[in-house]
Amino acid sequence: MKIDFHIHVKLSKKTNFDIDHFNSILDEAVANGLDAITLTEHFNTHRFEDVYGTLDRMFTCNNHYYDRDGFKIFTGMEVDVAEGGHILVSGPKDKLLEIRAILEDHTSLDHFIGLERLFELCEPRGMMVIGGHPFRESNHLYHVDRELLKRFDAFDLNGKDLHEIGIQENIAKVLTLGEELGVPVVAGSDAHQMFQVGCVHNTFVGNFETIAELKEAVRAGAYKRVLSPSLHLQVRAANLVKKLLKKKTEVV
Repeated sequence: MKIDFHIHVKLSKKTNFDIDHFNSILDEAVANGLDAITLTEHFNTHRFEDVYGTLDRMFTCNNHYYDRDGFKIFTGMEVDVAEGGHILVSGPKDKLLEIRAILEDHTSLDHFIGLERLFELCEPRGMMVIGGHPFRESNHLYHVDRELLKRFDAFDLNGKDLHEIGIQENIAKVLTLGEELGVPVVAGSDAHQMFQVGCVHNTFVGNFETIAELKEAVRAGAYKRVLSPSLHLQVRAANLVKKLLKKKTEVV
């Protein structure tokens, strides 16, 4: 199975969910040989409920993933925490939406939930919790208490950061942090539209039906991270197109 653990389905937090935009992302993922993605739209995006509400009407879901002609869309979201980081939470859809409902009062900057409390919500519900882009200047995690960092199921080797920080420098930083804490590192493109899809992904032997199974495989180290040779071009193109499209589509 080839999977990207960090995919957005909207151009930005301020845009409406558009099924055609979403399908263009999936088409590109298939074209790049992926078998699955984890849907990690921001938990405080404009009309978050439209994302899962629309997908419920469009595709079948077994509470673990939506099926689009054999392509798997595992359910998840990206959560801001009080410490300043971004956390990728994925798992059974009913449990995910349960957590999202609890977070309704924590969607603004002044009220973001603490990381420890988020773990307390996620761990008993069997969620996979990934520390997003731990060395990104604007939303880093490396400064957080080490005992908290050890609770992550993985850290995110992020496509955008590989471009902006530098491939070798970012790999060194994230892998060193993971090795020091005993936390695996998985790849996520952080794509918001089609051009960035496929710049990084993970390859597993075998197929998986649940996030729990994927989490076990990650813990066992039974996967490889793959970086596209055109990563820099893909991210540059994505950044340019995103800026142009946001001017036309953002909700005021």
